[in-house]
Amino acid sequence: MINLIQIANSLFFKIFLIIIGTFFFTRIVRKVIDKLSHIKTRKSTHIQFSFLKHLFTGFIYVIGVGLIIYIIPPLRTISVSIFASAGVLAVVIGFAAQQAFSNIISGVFIAIFRPFRVGDRIKIKTDVSGVVEDITLRHTIIRNFENKRIVIPNSVISNEMIENANLGDEKICKFIDFGISYDSSIKKARKIMQQESMKHKFFFDNRTKEEKKSNEPAVPVRVLGFGDSSVNLRAWVWAHNPSEAFRMGCDLNESIKERFDKERIEIPFPHRTLVYKNAKKNER
Repeated sequence: MINLIQIANSLFFKIFLIIIGTFFFTRIVRKVIDKLSHIKTRKSTHIQFSFLKHLFTGFIYVIGVGLIIYIIPPLRTISVSIFASAGVLAVVIGFAAQQAFSNIISGVFIAIFRPFRVGDRIKIKTDVSGVVEDITLRHTIIRNFENKRIVIPNSVISNEMIENANLGDEKICKFIDFGISYDSSIKKARKIMQQESMKHKFFFDNRTKEEKKSNEPAVPVRVLGFGDSSVNLRAWVWAHNPSEAFRMGCDLNESIKERFDKERIEIPFPHRTLVYKNAKKNER
């Protein structure tokens, strides 16, 4: 009886040591990877370190659970017998875990080929847009502009068309669209749109030296086409990054509208004629 108690105590002590050792070893590995990620200050390497941190953490936990199973004789015997005669079970588990493995493999491909990185501002064709906050073994976390977190499995996001605003050059061309009436002057409206755009603090002159020498406009404004009641104009205005471009676009919509009102440039709006049947009956 005493031997059984001693064995049990020894077993529980070993399990306790394995759990504590797994926990502390995981923390050490994560801290080492975090320090390496701070040393490698390049933004492009951050995703690899984040992914490696999750990968090593999962691997250490698997080893810890395996050691616990190994040191418990009943579990060891059961596990050996199960794995020895579990061909059908392995197939079932394989099908059940197919999506999980697909997410892991997709996460590895994301880490290797880097279509996006932590901190990038992306938009997926399903109209999900925001900043990449984390990339784990299973999923990618995106923080949208309402400060909500969107969790997307890696296998899903790797099969989508992604618009990455931070991949390569961050400068961006913002379209400023306005429709003016057919009676309004196109030249006057073009001049107002150019002046207001160039006055904005986030405006960025993206012209080359050759374009400046040839007097190409800093803000091109062209007629896109003709609507039912409007002449549609578009200005191409450059900013240093997407955040500044968004704010600049909102400001220019307001300032150009105010200038149009002062300069008597009409922005057309639809007119409706309402016919009241009851009034016609009374007239009869």
